Amino acid sequence: MPTPLIALYPGTFDALTYGHLDIINRGARTFDKLIVAVAKNIAKTPMFTVEEREEAIRAEAGHLVNVEIRAFSTLTVAYATSIGAKVVIRGLRAASDFEYELQMSMMNRQLESRVETVFLAPSPQTFFVSSSLVKDVLLQGGDISKFVPPSTETMLREKFRDQIVSIE
Repeated sequence: MPTPLIALYPGTFDALTYGHLDIINRGARTFDKLIVAVAKNIAKTPMFTVEEREEAIRAEAGHLVNVEIRAFSTLTVAYATSIGAKVVIRGLRAASDFEYELQMSMMNRQLESRVETVFLAPSPQTFFVSSSLVKDVLLQGGDISKFVPPSTETMLREKFRDQIVSIE
């Protein structure tokens, strides 16, 4: 029996969007096993705890039998190697994403040449969606239901309930 092809989809997922879920679903269809890894990045100040972000992903993708949700705090390529992943999945929304992600992929290749990076373009419906834009729309009283799953919308509304502008 051939060795299963394991892919790693790392990110902060702060907050989980339909764009993230699009990549998770497509990764789950493409690879034998997909590890969705929530980054504990000390350089960023996330809205949600690692545990809250893991739970948000479980709520929306936990039904996928070949997907595992975990947290990590090391270099992405080192983590990929430690779990036996041969592929790191990265989503690309815009040209600016590509420049940054290409640089990261080249660095990862220098650190560990046996791990490949695969870039996935988002679906047209989620191409422009980012967690920061979703937060901005919410805080200005806009409807975010087209951009995030219901469980994430609930988390965001709870987190920012005293800061959301009321539209009259």
